Formats: sequence, structure tokens, C-alpha cells
Amino acid sequence: MRLIVARCSVDYTGRLNTHLPLATRLIMIKADGTVAFHRDMQHAPLNWMSPPCTLTVVEPEENDVDVVEMWRVTHAKTGDALTVRLYEVLHDSSHELGTDPGLIKDGVEADLQRLLAEQVGVIGENLTLVRREFPTAIGPVDLLLRNPDGGTIAVEVKRRGDIDGVEQLTRYLELLGRDPHLAPVTGVFAAQEIKPQAKVLATDRGIRCVTLDYDEMKGVESGAPRLF
Repeated sequence: MRLIVARCSVDYTGRLNTHLPLATRLIMIKADGTVAFHRDMQHAPLNWMSPPCTLTVVEPEENDVDVVEMWRVTHAKTGDALTVRLYEVLHDSSHELGTDPGLIKDGVEADLQRLLAEQVGVIGENLTLVRREFPTAIGPVDLLLRNPDGGTIAVEVKRRGDIDGVEQLTRYLELLGRDPHLAPVTGVFAAQEIKPQAKVLATDRGIRCVTLDYDEMKGVESGAPRLF
């Protein structure tokens, strides 16, 4: 990535014409070709050109007497163009950032599933885990638990539980219930937040709903009010 702090002006021509008057800005030129212009406020760029585009250094025009360098940034598909005039370069550096692993979200369904597999007592007493991602012909069941009183419990885990999740669990229950080694099979719909319509549908189909406190399961005090 190349970072340039410069006094510059930027003119855009394309679907509409825009102009950034002369000011000091941060210019970011990324490895994929993106060129973006930032000010020292707000996170979004003032203007930018997304790839595929090319940056070419061109000769300043005759009336650009104070311009030290001029760029033409052209989009390869649309022909949209940025004309960048640099009047003073205050900083210019390049940095190899390497491969970025991307954003790792905390509290996604996989995290909830893992924590719940380790704490099946949240679902009920004396339950044991048979398997995570229990395979079926129509997809894996998030958790399959053994009930000491007989039978098994299929658990569908969601961050936000809606009707589609209840329908998905219903299909699993119908399929699993045909296996004499697993029957009788009951269902639990577990999520951090369950929509009222999903609760009504789940209750109508004999599926129990469990609201998960992710922070508490992680061992972090959630701050939620408690009776005891």
C-alpha cells in the first residue's frame, strides 16, 4: 500500500462531474489498484476509484504552474476518470501489508455451537453430547444430545432465530425420528434472540426454545438483570 499526504485537488468525470478543491489529504493507493482520498474526519473517503483501474502520471497542463505532479486514474470498464493535481507532497511511503486473514466475528453461530457443545447443561440436566454437526441426508444437525430418560435431542443453533430456522429444525426432526436408534427425537431451538413468530411456530410444533446468553457462556459478565 502506498500512502501519500499531499496538497491536492481532484476532478472526477463520468456519470457526473465532481471537484475536490485544493486541500491537504491522505491518498491511499492499494495493491488491487484502488485509489482513495481521505480527509482528517469521517471514515469514508471523499472520492475514490475502484479496480480495475490504471494510474498514469501525465504532464501538467500549461496553466497548472504550481502543480508538481499530475495523475490520470482511469477505470478500465467504464472509462470514468480522476484527474489528480499534486501541489505539495508532505509524505510518500509504501508498505507491504501481506495477506490479511479478514474480519473474525465474535459470537457467530459456530462460536455459539462450540460453547453450547461444551455446556449442554444450558439445554437441560444430565444431557450428554452425541456429536456436533450430526450428519443427515438433508444437512448436518448442529448438536445431537442424548437424553438419559431415553431418546435424543436435536438442537438448532442460531444467532437470531426466525421462522426459517424453526422450519429447518422441523425437517431434521422428521428425518431423525425415523431412525429407531435415535427415536424418540425432540427439538430445541437455541439462539441469542428469537423472534416472537418463531417462538409461536416452535411451540406449535412441540419444539422448545432456549435463549442463549453468549457473554455468560463465554464466562463474561453480561450485565443482564437477574432474579438471583
